[in-house]
Order: sequence, then C-alpha cells, then structure tokens
Amino acid sequence: MNKQVKNVEEALVGIQDGMTLMLGGFGLCGIPENSIAQLVKLGVKNLTCISNNAGVDDFGLGLLLQTKQIKKMISSYVGENDEFERQMLSGELEVDLIPQGSLAERCRAGGAGIPAFFTPAGYGTEVAEGKEVRIFNGKPHILESALTADFAIVKAWKGDTEGNLIYRETAMNFNPMMAMVGKITVAEVEELVPAGELDPNFIHTPGIFVQRIFQGEKFEKRIEQRTVRKRQ
Repeated sequence: MNKQVKNVEEALVGIQDGMTLMLGGFGLCGIPENSIAQLVKLGVKNLTCISNNAGVDDFGLGLLLQTKQIKKMISSYVGENDEFERQMLSGELEVDLIPQGSLAERCRAGGAGIPAFFTPAGYGTEVAEGKEVRIFNGKPHILESALTADFAIVKAWKGDTEGNLIYRETAMNFNPMMAMVGKITVAEVEELVPAGELDPNFIHTPGIFVQRIFQGEKFEKRIEQRTVRKRQ
C-alpha cells in the first residue's frame, strides 16, 4: 500500500485544535523539523504535546511554545528552553514531568496495546502521588498508564513508499516507540525510495505503523550543545 503524500501540508491534514500530538526526537536530534514548522503555519491551538523535551527557544517545539500553541507538555526534561521554563513556572503551561525511562515505556506500551504497567521509577517522589503502589520482589512499584496520541509525528533517515522506516544512529531515540502509537502516524524522511529498495533486515519501524510518509524539504539538524576538543 502506497503511503506517500506529496508534501508536509498534505501529511498534516486533519490536525485540529485540542489534539494530542506525539513528536519524536531527543533535544534537537531526530526531530521532525518540517512538520513542526508546518504546525506553526497551521496555527492550531491548545495542543497537548508528548515529547522528551521541547527543543530550544527558537527551534523545535520551542517554536510552538513561542506562539502559545501548546496547552500541555508531557515530557521528561525542560532542557535548555527558557520559554518552556518561564511558562511552566508562571502557570501558563501545564507540564507533566515523567522519568525518561517511564516516558519511553509508556509510549511503547501504548503502541503494544498494554494499558498500564508497574515500575519502581518515581516511587517516593511527586511522580507517585495518587498512583497505585504494589510490592514486587520486596520493592515498591507504581502503576503507570500507557500514552496514546491523535497524531504521532516522527523523523527517519530513510523510508519507502509503504512506510517502512530506517533511523540513523542516535537520531533513532524516541521515534520507533512513538511511531507505533498514533491513530495517524506521519513520518518525514530525508530520503524516500520505492518499495522494495530497503533491506528488510535493517528496517526499524515496519510500514504497518505508518499512515503517511513524505520527504522533507529541509533539515537544519541544529546542534543543541556543541562541544569540541581544544586544538593541541
């Protein structure tokens, strides 16, 4: 089945105010840059965004925070985003901070059809408030629910017209888990090839999870924190 759409405009048709979006990426690595820029253009409001963090002030999801399009962030890390911090502390933005491993597993569970699971992460902290606690092997665990989304938007290195995806190195991060979760999953890729050209042994996300795929026009791939070794 051909999942290819012409461009990012066609890929994001149907996203409306108040929806829950799941966006891949870690910092600025492996984020769906073209899709985020299009969300800014669409002007959709009151979004709940599930993402490890929210980019930086002028890039990534930080662009949607600047335009006040996000009502709630479900994340593990505020990161280097001053506007995220300001909106959270002022009460303008609802924020659900989740331990990073729990966030990844809640996404994976949503894609696997597992409604909830027990984890020791967060026990004894604010994360555990109001959640069921059980003891396993003498250790307390809290009940965490799976996460789902109206749209999951991911970024891959290569994809084919049937939606099969290959990620590149650390840009994989949250993308494979999130690709499984959306009622509609949109994949933007750097290179789009005909079906059959990708080696099945190297496919990370099977096309069954992807409803729409397009080749992005531009990828800046900005580095969040550049660290270099001093010349000798």
